[in-house]
Amino acid sequence: MTIRAVVKGVGHYLPDRVVPNADLETLVDTTDEWIKTRSGIERRHYAAEGQTTADLGTRAALAALADAGLQPNDIDAVIVATSTADFTFPSAATTIQGALGMTRGFAFDVQAVCAGFVFALTNANALILTGQAKRVLVIGAETFSRLMDWTDRATCVLFGDGAGALVLEAAEGTGENSDRGILATDLNSDGRYRDLLYVDGGSSTGATGHLRMEGKEVFRHAVEKLAETAHTALAKIALTGDDVDWIVPHQANIRIIEATAKRMHVPMDRVVVTVQDHGNTSAASIPLALSVGKARGQIKPGDLLVTEAIGGGLAWGSVVLRW
Repeated sequence: MTIRAVVKGVGHYLPDRVVPNADLETLVDTTDEWIKTRSGIERRHYAAEGQTTADLGTRAALAALADAGLQPNDIDAVIVATSTADFTFPSAATTIQGALGMTRGFAFDVQAVCAGFVFALTNANALILTGQAKRVLVIGAETFSRLMDWTDRATCVLFGDGAGALVLEAAEGTGENSDRGILATDLNSDGRYRDLLYVDGGSSTGATGHLRMEGKEVFRHAVEKLAETAHTALAKIALTGDDVDWIVPHQANIRIIEATAKRMHVPMDRVVVTVQDHGNTSAASIPLALSVGKARGQIKPGDLLVTEAIGGGLAWGSVVLRW
């Protein structure tokens, strides 16, 4: 008998405030056409004043639990992927655990920036496979709008706020790649590239800081490393891009998404794309896209999915799962 971590439910939440590209023309020297051409982004959502990362994550978690037909105390563990936790400590995960009314289990954060959800999903899979948890709530939640330098037109137009969540549950499988659930994972990082994408704040400065990015270099690494990690994960279960029903990538930039799909020999009509509506929501982007993809009727039971992401660190990775 093989244990698999199977997706039981999915959900997302977006703040009410929608910010189209035209609104940013009043803040920095940019245009709607410039933003769309370089990123594919048309609009994004920003959290309201007083609305926190944990607030967004809690709403997404409740949606995922409802989709799974479960209550908060049915969950054994909560893992939150975020780079914008409300406090240095306690974790966003424990804050969400409390907001959900959970009185059992454990909760912790994972920080791998835009790759955070892939890292969190891999950790959740390990907890289930080792028997430490039967059901894990995995959340990606971000308020990246609060890290923006509003004088830097190259970065401030790219990011948005939001949250997505999955419920994973232990289930019996055959051990074959036809099983439902997580089939393979691949994680990587290389700290030599830390200066390509970072926030210039934290305990070393005593200030929150702003996001800084070397866009051209990040683009180059992203296209190369995302296709590579996806191929590596698929090869672990003797599959290729031809077997993939949907790529559900980190939603950073439409050009990165297109270039990665091309390297994987997967046509764009088999790629879930939400970047135009949400911008880059960092660790929230993959679960958000999974939830939207299911709601659209794109992702169906039995479909083979590849999720892949890269973020500051640099950190990158992929997960292959059957829905």
